[in-house]
Parts: sequence; structure tokens; C-alpha cells
Amino acid sequence: MPAPANPIKAALRRGERLDGLWLTLVSPAVAEIAGRAGFDWCVIDMEHAPATLPLVQAQLQALAGTPAAPVVRVPVGDEWVLKQVLDLGAQSVIVPMIHDAASAARAVAAVRYPPRGRRGMGAALARAGGWGATADYAATADAQICLIVQAESAQALHNIDAIAATEGVDVVFIGPADLAADMGHGCETDHLAVVAAVDHIVARTRAAGKAAGIITFDPKLIARYAAQGFGMIGVGADCTALRLGLESLVRVASLSRQQPS
Repeated sequence: MPAPANPIKAALRRGERLDGLWLTLVSPAVAEIAGRAGFDWCVIDMEHAPATLPLVQAQLQALAGTPAAPVVRVPVGDEWVLKQVLDLGAQSVIVPMIHDAASAARAVAAVRYPPRGRRGMGAALARAGGWGATADYAATADAQICLIVQAESAQALHNIDAIAATEGVDVVFIGPADLAADMGHGCETDHLAVVAAVDHIVARTRAAGKAAGIITFDPKLIARYAAQGFGMIGVGADCTALRLGLESLVRVASLSRQQPS
């Protein structure tokens, strides 16, 4: 039995656009709700959320019963953490802070088995290999891994052609906030220089034949990014959606207090 097909990788190869949500509340229940809401993918975030490996596994298990495909963003691109996340069953991973071709190549090697990479041979004892039931997992896993590298620095902007050309990189995902900060513009993701940098990264990524991704919390930008050809668009986060939903509910309740009895 081979490794299961990766729906994200297959859809991106067909040129489809996939919309997703960031999961930062580290809750399997929230992951399941988000997965059933209609998103194409959900990111289990380990970089800016307190997600331990057991909680990553619990969220992967929660998403497994939903239409949404799981993605895990690791905190760093080190081999040990990528190895553990892949063994938990993640097939799509985001590696942050990729600044050049060398760091992109290290990420590629970390998610592939020898001789093409350096991933440790432990999946037969883990969820990824069905705890030994998926006999052909190691022989077929590489082809189903979707490696998403984040370009979110001035250095990455300078090196975007080399990063996008790195064999084994499937998606170059822009981190607008970190990119703006590293370019010296603080939180101004709408600064003209940052907008130009985003435009340049997506254009060069697509020219290299790779999919581009980005996240936005501004609904008005979704159509713009879609028109630019982004293959993956993050349209928000669980914590933000919960806050906005609760604030809206409070406003509705407050209005009733102002109505005459």
C-alpha cells in the first residue's frame, strides 16, 4: 500500500486556487469545525502558536474526518522537527524564514528520504506509515510531500529566483508582515514598497513554474491575489474569526438593550 495522495499537491499541479485558514488556538475541536466549514486547507501553526507535537497529532486526526487538507507550519526548518511532523502524518509543511537557495535546499533534503534527502527512516513506527500497515510508505512518500517555503525577508526578495528554482520546492509562500518589517516598514503591509515586493515575488515564482501563496486578513485583497495567480490564499485565522464573531454578537445583544421595552 502506497502513501496516500496529497490533495493539495495534486490541485496545485492542476492550476487550481486553494483557500485556507490558520489554526492558532491549538484545539482539535476548532480544527474540526474549521475543516468542516469549507476551507480547502487548514494550517496547524507551530511557529506562533503553543502547539506541542501531541496537539499537532490531535489536530491532524481532527482534520482527517473533514474535507480540508492539513498543513503544518514548523517553527524552524531543522531536520529534527520536520522529521517528527512528517512522521505524525503531515504531507504538506510550511518552513518559515527561507532566505536563499541554500536554506531552501536544506528544507527539501529534510522532507525526503535517502538517497534524495536526509529524512530518518522511522515512519513504520508512526502515524504516517499507519504504524507499519502502509508497507510501501517509505518508497512512495517523497512524491506526496508538498514543501511550502516562506519568503518573508528582504534577503528572500533578493534571492527569489534562486529560491523558486530550487528543485523540490512546491510553493513559495509570502509572509507579508515579516516581509514589511524586514524591509523597514514595520506593520505597513500596504506600503508601496511592500506591495511591489509581493508583486515581484509572485511573478518570479510563477515564472519558475511554482505555485505562490500568501495570507491576508483583509477580505478586499482576496480578489486581487486571486487575479495575480496565487495558488494558495490564507484568508484569516481561527482566533481572529472567533474574536470578530464574538464582538459582532456583543453588538447585536447591545442593540437590544437600546430598544424600548
